[in-house]
Amino acid sequence: MAQSASRTVEPPAYAPSPAPSEPGLGAVPAGALAFLTGGAVLVLEIIGMRLVAPYVGVTLQTSTAVISVALLAIAAGAWGGGWLADRFAPRRLIAPLLLLAAAASALTVPVVRWSGEWLRGTGPGGVLLLATLTLFAPATLLAAVSPLLVKLRLADLSSTGGVVGRLSGLGTLGAITASVGTGFVLVAALPSTTIVWALAGLLTIAGVLTGAVGAAARRGNGLLLAVLLVMIGSGWVARNAPVPCRTETAYQCAALLRDASRPGGRLLELNAQAHSYVDVTDPRYLDFRYTRYLAAVLDSRAPAGRPLDVLHVGGAALTMPRYVAADRAGSRQQVVEVDERLIRLVRQELPAVPGVRVRAGDGRVEVRRAASGSVDVVVGDAFGTLAVPWHLTTREFVGDVHRVLRPGGTYALNIIDRPARRLVRAEAATLLSVFGTVLVVALPTALDGRAAGNFVLVATDGPVDRVDLRAALDAHGERDARVLDAAGWARGARPLTDDYAPVEQLLHGL
Repeated sequence: MAQSASRTVEPPAYAPSPAPSEPGLGAVPAGALAFLTGGAVLVLEIIGMRLVAPYVGVTLQTSTAVISVALLAIAAGAWGGGWLADRFAPRRLIAPLLLLAAAASALTVPVVRWSGEWLRGTGPGGVLLLATLTLFAPATLLAAVSPLLVKLRLADLSSTGGVVGRLSGLGTLGAITASVGTGFVLVAALPSTTIVWALAGLLTIAGVLTGAVGAAARRGNGLLLAVLLVMIGSGWVARNAPVPCRTETAYQCAALLRDASRPGGRLLELNAQAHSYVDVTDPRYLDFRYTRYLAAVLDSRAPAGRPLDVLHVGGAALTMPRYVAADRAGSRQQVVEVDERLIRLVRQELPAVPGVRVRAGDGRVEVRRAASGSVDVVVGDAFGTLAVPWHLTTREFVGDVHRVLRPGGTYALNIIDRPARRLVRAEAATLLSVFGTVLVVALPTALDGRAAGNFVLVATDGPVDRVDLRAALDAHGERDARVLDAAGWARGARPLTDDYAPVEQLLHGL
């Protein structure tokens, strides 16, 4: 029997993958789509925070929920897009995905308007659900486009790194451009709803142009018509939502409402919550209990009628500046309000206040700029929904407040807290780390932890005449209010610092 000759078997040389039979996509269109879809996700993320704010507030929980849902959608879209790219012709899927993303984006506004009212005040779970309803569908559809673009542009494995890197880089560049453009330009120039519908229109155009190839264009006609109908319908549904945004500011929905029971009464609502009340015919009228606490503090700290230099951190409808101007003619007052559009709304709808200068800016930054020893009183009344912005609660900020006060000056701070009193006690401890004397003014039920409520903290380096403060509270009709020494009341609480200030968590007990 013949013996077979031995031989060496060489591995076959690498052969490039065969070119796809479907129409390809050039480098420029693919890059443009990567840029567009990456940017669109970030536009939706930024505007999503603004859309949900009227219902769940502007808090750390809100931003965390929106960012988390956006990242989850990007992950789901990338995974799903990759799965589709391996099983179907990518060129035929891009246009439908863009058109569906356009429809989902257009539906964002009515979805938020209707579901937001239902989920208002439902806690962290409601915040997550509202963020999911707002962002997940359009962001997932947009994120699914990128793997399809990679598959279309990948001619052979030797170019994988370059193709993936370029498209990923362009997508990230689109996201950066959209973030800067939306945050610095679009939000200042256009309402959020207009930005969302403009994005939906841009995605529709991109879908039409991408799908305008032979049979793909014919198959897309029905989907395009459906998208256009969805966009038109979403506008109508949003207009008929339970709580449309009357005036959209840089941070919230604002509305100045007339009080039917008091001819001169005006109520300022921010994100559908009462924030300020003024009587345009009687600036001394104070409707909210905490404003009467603040007025009593001001009344007790200087002889009646003596002008004061006052710095207000937080302005809203200028309730306290109006009171000081009416009660202490000649006072010089500076108001720092972060929301410039809110300032314009108040100027347009309410009378001007003599001796008051209103400056648009962040409270922390503006207090830092203020001259040392320049004011008699600092009034803290800045809020993001129910919580004082965290950077206005820390020892470092309080140190700046102390610096701008004259000797014997007073810092009066309004805080809302729940029965657990975690936040207000922590803030009292923070004030005690800087000032020599701190008092807390509130109702007995709030002080004892039986009910939520407003607390006014009064901080100074010198003694406080409690008899005068008690008389001032009584004069304002607050005979039930109690005044306590914060040193004993807040014992054991941890002061807040720039390194540790979990304000929302303390407020909500998380």
